Amino acid sequence: MTTTITTSPDLATLRLLQLCSPALPVGAFAYSEGLESAVHEGWIRDEASAAAWILGRLRRGPARLEAPIGARLHAAWCAGDAAGVARWNATLWAFRDSRELREGDRDMGQALARLLGSLGLAEAGPWRTRADASLVTLFMLAAARWHIPAPAALTGLLWVWLEGQVTAAVKLVPLGQTAGQKLLARAAAEIPMLCERALALDDDAIGALSPGAALAAARHETLDVRLYRS
Repeated sequence: MTTTITTSPDLATLRLLQLCSPALPVGAFAYSEGLESAVHEGWIRDEASAAAWILGRLRRGPARLEAPIGARLHAAWCAGDAAGVARWNATLWAFRDSRELREGDRDMGQALARLLGSLGLAEAGPWRTRADASLVTLFMLAAARWHIPAPAALTGLLWVWLEGQVTAAVKLVPLGQTAGQKLLARAAAEIPMLCERALALDDDAIGALSPGAALAAARHETLDVRLYRS
């Protein structure tokens, strides 16, 4: 009988899959980031408009904000640069456009901090109660400590966002499961290029440009009947 020993790259890949799993208990399923409001307003009404919304947000939002800041957080965690972690976490927090987006990021960041602490990452401990805990910051802590390279970590980060948005669209528009998978495949094809750009982006060029999404997220705060918290 031959015994196969799992190598470090194999384990890093499995850890990345763990971080990206919808089963990760951080409550990401509860948030639509304004997509529910966009459906309510009639801005998203079918497969084509859902694709335009999600692809536009991916390109102008997470790919230009969370991904480049995530790369800097990954480097700071790897270098033991606590000041760098604090600075980039604060920068990301300052970009949150509405109360719900801030609260959602805080709740998921704190939840991931609790999970990572239970998995042996003591550095996550102080973030369990921090009011400015960001999911990206804790995601990159895990990536750094689990030896997941920055490009792979950014790929996973964008995939998590994309899958969450497509899942919300399947429920809310609604889209069929096949339409959702087609949209995932179409958007996923852009992620490697978007990660390359994020890694090359200068500090002064970081920033999301999606005012419609910000407006939708803000309007969601007063939506009477809703499935999602944000």
